[in-house]
Amino acid sequence: METFQHDLTHLFEQLGLASDQQAIEHFLTSHCLVDGQSLVDAPFWNTAQRAFIHEALQEDADWAEQVDTLDALLRKS
Repeated sequence: METFQHDLTHLFEQLGLASDQQAIEHFLTSHCLVDGQSLVDAPFWNTAQRAFIHEALQEDADWAEQVDTLDALLRKS
């Protein structure tokens, strides 16, 4: 049984991004999604990152909740 904790830090690690708090905050302030843009279609992902996000959402995988959280965080008010 898998006991791995899926949180935002680990999501960033899975995406191959720096995952310390400062790096996550920098990413969130440096990137955003525009109205109508899906997270998977954002221009700042590489092919592997896009595939991981797509798969997580399509399969409602363990990562889906954190991917949804990232999506919400990237939508600026």
